[in-house]
Amino acid sequence: MNILLLGSGGREHALARKMSQSPQCGQLFIAPGNAGTSQCGTNVDMGVSEFEKIRAFCLENAIDLVVPGSEEALVNGIYDFFAQDAALQHIPVMGPSKEGARLEGSKAFAKLFMERHQIPTAAYREFNADNFEEGVAYLQQHSLPIVLKADGLAAGKGVVITSSHEEAVAEFEQMIRAAKFGDASKTVVIEQFLTGIELSVFVLTDGHSYKILPEAKDYKRIGEGDKGLNTGGMGAVSPVPFADAAFMKKVEDKIIRPTVAGLSKEAIKYNGFIFFGLINVEGEPFVIEYNCRMGDPETEVVMPRLQNDLLELFTTVSDGTLAAQTIYADPRAAATVMLVSRGYPEAYEKNKEISGIPAPTQDQVVFHAGTKQSGAQVVSNGGRVLAITSLAASLPLALAHSVQTAEQISFEGKTYRRDIGYEFI
Repeated sequence: MNILLLGSGGREHALARKMSQSPQCGQLFIAPGNAGTSQCGTNVDMGVSEFEKIRAFCLENAIDLVVPGSEEALVNGIYDFFAQDAALQHIPVMGPSKEGARLEGSKAFAKLFMERHQIPTAAYREFNADNFEEGVAYLQQHSLPIVLKADGLAAGKGVVITSSHEEAVAEFEQMIRAAKFGDASKTVVIEQFLTGIELSVFVLTDGHSYKILPEAKDYKRIGEGDKGLNTGGMGAVSPVPFADAAFMKKVEDKIIRPTVAGLSKEAIKYNGFIFFGLINVEGEPFVIEYNCRMGDPETEVVMPRLQNDLLELFTTVSDGTLAAQTIYADPRAAATVMLVSRGYPEAYEKNKEISGIPAPTQDQVVFHAGTKQSGAQVVSNGGRVLAITSLAASLPLALAHSVQTAEQISFEGKTYRRDIGYEFI
């Protein structure tokens, strides 16, 4: 089959590599792709939300499957765009409808969905410009710390945790009245702070049945010991040691099953991945957030551990046979270390020449996140540049192998964390 994958990050390189290994893979196109995805297929200079261009490309190239990597195209309604066009209706889009993507696109929508289906999550209230003063009063009596979330998409930066009432009110005003996150913070969700340890759980669903993929844990802070600014993710590990059979049974019974059943009950079209951002509070799982696609950098540990043919799984989502599938995971541990540009997640420079990237082996692959080809040279083209994933018999060994390779790769301003998975080592 001919596939169009939308995106340009490490997640898309991991998905491209996994799909290219399938006997079912004919031509694989990645739009816009990066220097790494070009090793798996053909990069196409096309934006993920340029729907008319995507339409023409799919028809000209006999595309059989569209796989949106990031949330942007899904929240903008690419599933509905295909479903409503007679010329495109035969092409499955591996992602939810625009309504389904609201689980990620609107924190308030997700909270109300969880409320309706009794899915455990932190207590919350939502406010906007119309009830701003009520929100201030609510903040002033709220227990500390206080979590404020921009309702809409804010490139992973729309969550602020405040340690004083004054800071919370100032942040609330910045978000609503000063449009700190643009339209995303026109509505703000104020949430109870939960104390525990986080993890990411992923399922593939056809909106009725589901299959649970290997879980992961990512690391958002720029500095070692989880210090400094939040980033898009500095690394990830899989499996997560505390996510044993007993804990995962709670996750399935209390969160996954009611979520998928809720989508079905509400007749929300959903074909694709659901990402459950969870927190383990004294052995009980709570939902922090939903995403309507795979995570990044979690995909870079999940896909190398997934032993199934990914395209075969996507086919079963489309033809209604997903329920009959069994998921197989590599028993080894995976550790991803992200190499980022100096200054990230704030201002950083691009176009730095990269050298020393090793060829993939059975035990390690370097995924390109923010790179591009410049003549014969690969150069940096983003804040997060490369994701080094290693598989080994134990997490310490996997991390050591990734760090060893991180030291061998060179580009000006290279920064990375050496302590990914530190709580488990």
